[in-house]
Amino acid sequence: MSSSTREEILRHLDAVGQLQPALHKPTQAPAPTEIDHTLYRAYTRSAHDVGGEYDVPIEYHEKEEEIWELNTFATCECLAWRGVWSAEERRRRQNVDVGQTQYLGLPYYGRWLMTAALIMVDKQYVTLSELSDKIEEVKNRHV
Repeated sequence: MSSSTREEILRHLDAVGQLQPALHKPTQAPAPTEIDHTLYRAYTRSAHDVGGEYDVPIEYHEKEEEIWELNTFATCECLAWRGVWSAEERRRRQNVDVGQTQYLGLPYYGRWLMTAALIMVDKQYVTLSELSDKIEEVKNRHV
């Protein structure tokens, strides 16, 4: 994309925004003859696939992980050891399937937590109401 014009970049971002909006609007799948290059790129781009995309310069700083981040990592590793999910399934759910809004809006380990909760409910290890009750219980302990 380094040789793309500003108009091409804006057209691409607009196409991706139509496909991955914060609030999804159901649409009909286009016929193959209706998919031009811009729409094809938008369909095949996932939120974490940012190689070659324009962005502002970022200063990287080493930081110590916070306790909740370490606990999240340990919990997710235990889920994998117990066979609840594979590393590839976790990565796919937390990086590709979340959409751009959540990918860019949640902290790294926040996506791990969200993915763990989704998979635990999807695979019926816990019900949504059990998970909600437990979250409320933990919140009340730390008020």
